[in-house]
Amino acid sequence: MTVAPLAPYPATRLRRLRQADWSRRLVRESVLTPADLIWSMVVHEGEGRIPVASMPGVERLSVDDCVKAAVEARDLGIPAIAIFPYIDGARKDAAGSMAADPNGVICRAVRAMKDAAPEVGIMCDVALDPFTDHGHDGIIENGDIANDPTIERLVEQALVQTRAGCDILAPSDMMDGRIGIIRAALESEGFQNTLIMSYAAKYASAFYGPYRDAIGSGKLGTLGPSDKKTYQQDPANSDEALREVALDIAEGADMVMVKPGMPYLDIVQRVVQEFSMPTFAFQVSGEYAMIMAAAQNGWIDEQRAILESLGAFKRAGCAGVITYFAPRAARMLGA
Repeated sequence: MTVAPLAPYPATRLRRLRQADWSRRLVRESVLTPADLIWSMVVHEGEGRIPVASMPGVERLSVDDCVKAAVEARDLGIPAIAIFPYIDGARKDAAGSMAADPNGVICRAVRAMKDAAPEVGIMCDVALDPFTDHGHDGIIENGDIANDPTIERLVEQALVQTRAGCDILAPSDMMDGRIGIIRAALESEGFQNTLIMSYAAKYASAFYGPYRDAIGSGKLGTLGPSDKKTYQQDPANSDEALREVALDIAEGADMVMVKPGMPYLDIVQRVVQEFSMPTFAFQVSGEYAMIMAAAQNGWIDEQRAILESLGAFKRAGCAGVITYFAPRAARMLGA
């Protein structure tokens, strides 16, 4: 975009447009509403709510509590919820077998939430890491993450979630080729209308730690690599993200995502400008935890920081943002 030349001061005084609330609202370039939010939440297999120590204000929810959250989302104008599972360690194995259980906690939660609030879209993570005892997103063979065998398991997981009523599949595993194979499986099963939001540019980030606490992810290095750098992107790379996004779009993704969020707003902007696709960002657990920790210490204004951080995603070009702040932000925006 070319910026028009401005007349010199005092003919141009940019502060004129900032002098009152009404004028600031009138010329605001990016506007955040509850419709821009996807509520990220964790569901567990037991009863009640369990606080997540590293994420103040976030709790693991029972299926019954997820139902209440779906109704709350509808009432707040939040269009969709992204659910992630906490699985008891005793029920995990190296193959992540529970991921394809049609009666598992995710499928039960999806069915219950859609029954209670069918107007709210439900997004399911397609990845094995919550279900594996080693914490990786895939099948380990000869000490490495095996791409194609992992995709076979992901297709099974995607289909059971879709049969349960999931509206948006969100493959977060970063295996090569998985979007096209999942899309083909959906078509063959008659699920032509199921959306795919690809974690197209997902980085091997330090900002995921609290999430792994929230879902009880296995300790990396117990089996296989000690990190996820062979399948998640190098944080130093930008052009690579465009290649990843281009491939996922070509394979049938309806929407794409950049993860994490604020440290990668440059990637968001490049993706939006290059592809003109609905592009989302995930304000991940580490971003949430930093804001909450600083707010609880009195170092920043909590409410202003929440809305400012979410507004940054809109300014970068996001169609929306996945965030643990969704219900709080929606209440503030609706006030």
